[in-house]
Amino acid sequence: MGLARHMAKRAIFLAITLVIAIYITVVIANGGGLIDNILKAQIKNDLTQSLHNNPQYNLLNQTAKDAYFNDKYNALLEARGLNEPFLAKSFRFTGDALTLQLGRAQYIQANDGSFQVVDIIGERLPRTLILFTMANVIGAVFGIWLGLWMARKALSSFDRGLTVLSITTFIVPPWVYGIFFILVFGFQFHVFPTQGWIGVPAPPSGTLAWYGDVFYHMLLPMLTFAFATFGSWSYTTRNLVLQIMDEDFVTAARAKGLPEHTVLTKYVLRAASPPIVTSLALTLISAWQGAIITETVFNYQGIGQLFFNAIGQFDAPVVIALTAIYAYLLVVTVFILDLVYGLLDPRIRALRR
Repeated sequence: MGLARHMAKRAIFLAITLVIAIYITVVIANGGGLIDNILKAQIKNDLTQSLHNNPQYNLLNQTAKDAYFNDKYNALLEARGLNEPFLAKSFRFTGDALTLQLGRAQYIQANDGSFQVVDIIGERLPRTLILFTMANVIGAVFGIWLGLWMARKALSSFDRGLTVLSITTFIVPPWVYGIFFILVFGFQFHVFPTQGWIGVPAPPSGTLAWYGDVFYHMLLPMLTFAFATFGSWSYTTRNLVLQIMDEDFVTAARAKGLPEHTVLTKYVLRAASPPIVTSLALTLISAWQGAIITETVFNYQGIGQLFFNAIGQFDAPVVIALTAIYAYLLVVTVFILDLVYGLLDPRIRALRR
């Protein structure tokens, strides 16, 4: 009963947080109405220039010109959804985002010419999912394994050397390694392609050659991101394991005469797993939104580069849609993690009773 009440409270809190976060995103993405004013001014200026070069328009008297201009201007505002007050539109946009009615982009379009946001995101999302899921899994598995060895050999030369390497890798942004790896493996040794997600010209879509070319272009950014992230996993795991090894229940397990391997796997790792699982889940969710600068450096056409282009072109529907999807993934992940915590660590389950 205590667990059900706790999860119900968490669900309500997360739902309220989701609504507030989406509404704030809508307001920010539209500049609090400023973007609408900029677009209105741009439409008015373009229409003025277009009609100025129209001979038939110039033959009209001033009253007819004003009426014609206002009709055309209002029609363009209606088509762009700019004739609605921003406050009312912000609530409508929030409702649409919460129900994942993503609508149409203003400027960006998919490769097939579609302006539907769902088509644009659907085209980019698989590339980012595959790239950053593989990169983060590689970095996490290798980093956690390395962190366990560092903890077992704490304060040795092996531990000190890898601690320096781990800290160095995660304090440097991934795009810095991206530039370095492009220069070395792309331009110097010509091992990997330096940009893009597929070759030009591309092999026939859906063929084995097509999938091979996509994977080949993915290797360099994937290895770069894995290298940039493994250090945070190894250093965090090392410190967590060392901290938990001093807990009373670990001391009691050792006093029972249990083998060190059993103590490490059944006691230490289980207690350390909640923060590790949390980090892995949140890292994957964040990575699925793409790394804006990293994808831009590699000219990898994924969600990160789409975010960059949408922000640069003031394409609010795309920004709102991407943020809404991320918010839903984050809220669902946090809720699931609350359930998983009690299974991983009995101490947390006891606190909820």
